[in-house]
Amino acid sequence: MLYLEKKQESDGLKFEWDQEKNLINQKKHKISFETAAYVFADKNYIEMYDFEHSIDEDRYIAIGCVGEVLFVVFTERKENIRLISARLATESERRLYYAQDIYY
Repeated sequence: MLYLEKKQESDGLKFEWDQEKNLINQKKHKISFETAAYVFADKNYIEMYDFEHSIDEDRYIAIGCVGEVLFVVFTERKENIRLISARLATESERRLYYAQDIYY
């Protein structure tokens, strides 16, 4: 089995992902992990622990705006943020994001 990883650094954060998973995510959701990494540069992004999917490892959800509001699933591996999936946020997730006391 070939295991490919891609690393990217943004705002001092280091990101990694499985490149094959990135291609699958792009086909399914039309969002690349390269784009999804910019959610963490959104000063108003929301981060939550994902209790439902934290079975083998701790997983987290980030909701932030990169042109559009995105929903990103990730875990932490050593010093890196490992992206697992990314998609457009649902209507209820967008409401959660915009319900914050922020000004645009």
